Amino acid sequence: MIKVGVLGATGYAGIETVRLLSKHPEVKIVKLVSQSFDGQKISDVYPNLAGIIDIECSILDVDDIASSCDVVFTALPHGVSKEVIPDLYKKGLKIIDLSGDFRYNDVSVYEKWYKESHPAPELLEKSVYGLCELYRDKIKQTNLVGNPGCYTTCSILALYPLLKAGVICHDNIIIDAKSGVTGAGRTTKLDYSFCECTENMNAYKIATHRHTSEIEQELSIAAGEEVMVSFTPHLVPLKRGIYSTCYANLSEDISDEEIEKIYTEFYKNEFFVRILPHGKIPESNWVAGSNFVNIGFETDKRLRRIIVCSTIDNLIKGAAGQAVQNMNIMMGFDEKCGLDMPAMYL
Repeated sequence: MIKVGVLGATGYAGIETVRLLSKHPEVKIVKLVSQSFDGQKISDVYPNLAGIIDIECSILDVDDIASSCDVVFTALPHGVSKEVIPDLYKKGLKIIDLSGDFRYNDVSVYEKWYKESHPAPELLEKSVYGLCELYRDKIKQTNLVGNPGCYTTCSILALYPLLKAGVICHDNIIIDAKSGVTGAGRTTKLDYSFCECTENMNAYKIATHRHTSEIEQELSIAAGEEVMVSFTPHLVPLKRGIYSTCYANLSEDISDEEIEKIYTEFYKNEFFVRILPHGKIPESNWVAGSNFVNIGFETDKRLRRIIVCSTIDNLIKGAAGQAVQNMNIMMGFDEKCGLDMPAMYL
């Protein structure tokens, strides 16, 4: 049994992490950190946890966390994690960071897209990008994981096998993605209020969304050279879900059966990645509430183009579930432990 703390426990990603960990057979939650709800029981903030976990939230005390915990999840805002994590790392803790602060291989890319300096670039060299299906062996060896973003997880897993196999062109890749409102976090901003979001859909941060750089980093590794993508996110009136529709030009004549084989071979040992039969296109409610990724594709023979559709739950595989999956790998647990539940569907 390991002792775990969650920093930023009362945000959406944080509380989903708490919920998943509360039923993990190898975990005891001992610390929940929240600046906003210091002194309040987590079950008073989120009554769905009443009788399940009633720990009192506290403000951050690095020494207290270090003496109490084996593993820490930092579900803090971007920019805050990078100020807190260096001290936690020095204490020898295993850390899974759900912000964007430790996802990058090159500090200059982070500073360009986040428009702020990074105080611990040396830790970027030690952190591992926590996309479990790609970096499992490295995750086993590290004490610091940069947990991937939701849009990025959905999009990278959709396109990585095709780039690795060399069957799509590296230019003109387009990713049209939709997110549920929880992707914005627990906020009172007008844009995310019920009346602004319901029966409405809008594109935002066109050509400037930070996840573009994260997607490009990983797809460039797959391709073996720099890849740039056109990424457009949209807000849709769902609580949960990411839906990425990815367009790429095929670089060679290839049958649908061969494409399907590329996917099934690449993900043949991945429990959480489900490749749908050719022509079957995923829907968001097939994965909502689960840690699964569903991927389907169709080819446009007229334009020699492939359209890949991928969907995840943004709070689970796109945040908390993937973080728990990373913890399982780091600690040597069964990777499915605490995560092998089906989608809610309704």
